[in-house]
Amino acid sequence: MGAGEPSGDLHAAPVIEALRQLVPGVMIEAFGGRRMAAAGAVVRYPMERYTVLGFVEVFRKLPAHWRLLRALRREFRSGRYDLVLLVDYPGFHLRVAEAARGAGVPVLYYVAPQLWAWRPERARRFAAAVDALAVILPFEPEFFAAAGIATTFVGHPLADRPWPTRDQARIGLGIGPGERVLGLFPGSRSQEVAALWPVFRDAARKLLDLGRCDRVIVAAARAGAYPDPGPVELVSGDPLPVFAAADAALAKSGTTTLEAAIAGVPMVVSYKVHRLTGWLARRLITVPWISLVNLVAGREVVPELVQDEVTVARLAGLAGELLDPDSPAAARQRAGLSEVRARLGGEGAARRVADLAVELLNR
Repeated sequence: MGAGEPSGDLHAAPVIEALRQLVPGVMIEAFGGRRMAAAGAVVRYPMERYTVLGFVEVFRKLPAHWRLLRALRREFRSGRYDLVLLVDYPGFHLRVAEAARGAGVPVLYYVAPQLWAWRPERARRFAAAVDALAVILPFEPEFFAAAGIATTFVGHPLADRPWPTRDQARIGLGIGPGERVLGLFPGSRSQEVAALWPVFRDAARKLLDLGRCDRVIVAAARAGAYPDPGPVELVSGDPLPVFAAADAALAKSGTTTLEAAIAGVPMVVSYKVHRLTGWLARRLITVPWISLVNLVAGREVVPELVQDEVTVARLAGLAGELLDPDSPAAARQRAGLSEVRARLGGEGAARRVADLAVELLNR
């Protein structure tokens, strides 16, 4: 099983648990992280050695990725594995899938690469590399089925996570009655945090100074550095209580936006990377929005700021409106986020993925 970044590690872990229940004694070896190890996989290749963000930054890790790919090719040819289950991380995992199929090992891919967003013409190559695809976004089956891939919508794995109630989260974080809380979600990877933390922090300070909120809490990642936080509070570990407790959020693009949607937190979404990475992204992207919330809704539910648009003034202005629960902007977002939650499917994604894996193993 492969997962090359924190979100993949998170989504893979419950699939491992489900597989161990369905197939007692199954041996699962992984390119992954600590959650997969805790679920019962033997992590032979720790993902922290390989994780990167962006087109430019990836070049620094290319040698390590090529060494890993060569090692996996040898192992696929040796007959070591009966099934390869890959989770997200498309640039590398597409090559792993091709290597596995070339050696006659069936491939199940969970959390599809966003070919509908970046390079739809690559769907044909992807179709030749996988036996089955488990997708988590409701608009994906139509796209991938058109490319000839056996595709199943399994629902979003976020629905399986145990969410605290708002009261539980606020009590746990020591938030008093009536306090207005701004949550900051600058990402889980060091590059994301480095790009977004300074501007998120300064926008939050401005909102505190203006009296638009009473507390600012950051969902802090182990890999991140958060210099000069001042009155901004850092909370490491599980970010779900921060989502549940917040009245509004500043969030990086990606899965974070769906987590905020499930919590019903109005948000401002930001995307900021290396200038060359951003230049390339603008020329490759084929969808009208960068946030998954807007893509699932099929319309703009949350405001998006990209690259130079990510400024203290813009962030503070938009978030300030959302911190007022009676504002038209906050009401519109809450209605849109409710619609998005309904489209993400119910619980049981991990078990449905495990069932697909067992089907492939029994062919």
